[in-house]
Amino acid sequence: MNEEVFNLSIRRFLKRAGIGAQREIEHAVEAALAEGRIAVGEPLAASMTLEVGELELRVVFDGDIVLEE
Repeated sequence: MNEEVFNLSIRRFLKRAGIGAQREIEHAVEAALAEGRIAVGEPLAASMTLEVGELELRVVFDGDIVLEE
């Protein structure tokens, strides 16, 4: 296994996933604010699941998204 190729491939995947996830969250927050479904001061509980079927890997990451401090 080529460690450099492997690491670069993981980083490209994570960058694509991170940018796409951020874009989706931003659009959903804008819509929810416009519709009055959320308020600026409320933290948003979030979770993300990473799955790699061939490795039988499933990891859940939890956290909060805040709109204002």
